Amino acid sequence: MPNSHSKNDSLQPSPSSDAPIPMPITALVIDDEQLAREELKYLLDSIGSVDVLAEGSNGIEALELIEEHQPDVVFLDVQMPGLDGFAVVKHLVDHADPAQIQRMPLIVFATAYDQYAVRAFDVNAVDYLLKPFDRSRIVQAVERTRSRLQDVGQDGAGPALPPSFVPGGGRGTDAGINTMLDRLNRQQDTPERQGSRLPSKLIVQVQSRLLLVDQADICFAVIEDGTIRVVTPTVEGVSKCRTLEDLLELLDPNLFWRAHRGFVVNINHIREVVPWFKSSYQLRMDDKKQTEIPVSRAQTRRLRELFNL
Repeated sequence: MPNSHSKNDSLQPSPSSDAPIPMPITALVIDDEQLAREELKYLLDSIGSVDVLAEGSNGIEALELIEEHQPDVVFLDVQMPGLDGFAVVKHLVDHADPAQIQRMPLIVFATAYDQYAVRAFDVNAVDYLLKPFDRSRIVQAVERTRSRLQDVGQDGAGPALPPSFVPGGGRGTDAGINTMLDRLNRQQDTPERQGSRLPSKLIVQVQSRLLLVDQADICFAVIEDGTIRVVTPTVEGVSKCRTLEDLLELLDPNLFWRAHRGFVVNINHIREVVPWFKSSYQLRMDDKKQTEIPVSRAQTRRLRELFNL
């Protein structure tokens, strides 16, 4: 009678096996659906040699976790409230520091809709996974990631820049970053937006009412849990825009400034600039609550330029 464990045992490498140990990979899993995150992490853990450092539920968390953990790869959902997967990539490129360019992560997109596949590969993502996840496809995505890390990072300069940032998959250059930005901008520049005039009013939902608000009256907008809240001196409601990038496209760039990744402020409604610790600042707005808004380190220079600090 055959040994009942013979089949399983045959799949395990023998203790004396000379098979090379796969290069370990660090990863983030970003998806607004908890079950999808859990499933993907379970499958990655089952593959081995993939260390999932953290999980996030939206694009804002993705940017924070990428900055904190500096992973090799990000498994990134396409459709998320607030800041979608493509907007996360655009933000990474747009804010790339040349001195840290080799710290950019590779990207594997994941979504339930195959309509984004062409766009994902147009920005040269490592791979594109469809939900529900198939283990063999995840294995393939991990192998592609490992291969790209080995190919581009073989000179020992640290984590490799995603080829999506560099034409032809080479190392990072200003020309490569500009090319990537141009691609993403063209994708977002829909015919409806081309040549359109900025509206003087925006729709803000306050409970069951849809109010028209003058742009000049908007104090600031903030994204919280995937919802964009718009605040004026007299009204506080919700925007129908899915991301702050979408909202900014409707706003006058001479008035509105993204002081922080989660906030857009109207510079005419800044009541006070408050010095904060470590040469940082906060903005006290002129809404009823006199809300204090942080200025990101990346935007501190812009603040100084605006007000000659």
